[in-house]
Amino acid sequence: MIADAELPPLAALLSAHAGARVAQHRAIWAFDARLAKVARTTSEAAIGQMRLAWWNDVVEDAQGVRGQGIKGQGEPVVDAMRAAGVMAGPGLVAMIDGWEVLVVEPEIDASGLRDYAVGRGGGLFRALAGAADVPDWLAAAGQVWACWDLAGHVGDEALADAAIAQARDLLPQVVAARWEAAWKPLRIAFTLARQDVLAGRGAPLGISRALAWRLLRIALVGR
Repeated sequence: MIADAELPPLAALLSAHAGARVAQHRAIWAFDARLAKVARTTSEAAIGQMRLAWWNDVVEDAQGVRGQGIKGQGEPVVDAMRAAGVMAGPGLVAMIDGWEVLVVEPEIDASGLRDYAVGRGGGLFRALAGAADVPDWLAAAGQVWACWDLAGHVGDEALADAAIAQARDLLPQVVAARWEAAWKPLRIAFTLARQDVLAGRGAPLGISRALAWRLLRIALVGR
């Protein structure tokens, strides 16, 4: 299983609600964190695209030879994804495509923001659900979460506001949601994001005591 150091604190808490699929959830969240690091640390678009292309090759590699380092030791997130059986799973390539928008576009317009949300958010929720064919509302819930998360971590205030506005516009698509028990971590993630989006807030940095109580309440009573 992936080490805690590879996971953002919120992802670790959400994964704890995944039951028998905890290893899969932790590996997928760690993969998302790796892609986030590429976007965060890339100063030249071409180099960022090369790094994302490497990850694209890895997740589509049926033979399992990509991601191997010196002395046969692999990249830890790649190893965890293979051990958990999520490699080449649904949504992973879409996640890469979504993050690529932030890597290659100097300014993110409304179209780029939609592409990011559809790729990263929709792909992430499909990957966590373990199914390529999920209800449209579930993919929309993932888009809401991705916009909320971006709004809380981007330094551009205008982009953060645009992400919140887009997330708010997507909320009606999730009104008729019927969350399956196996999707509990996704329900918690979406509900947390929805509460903040309605209040005009992006994702918080870190896990405060207040946020921990909010997560517990959502997990127990659903709101």
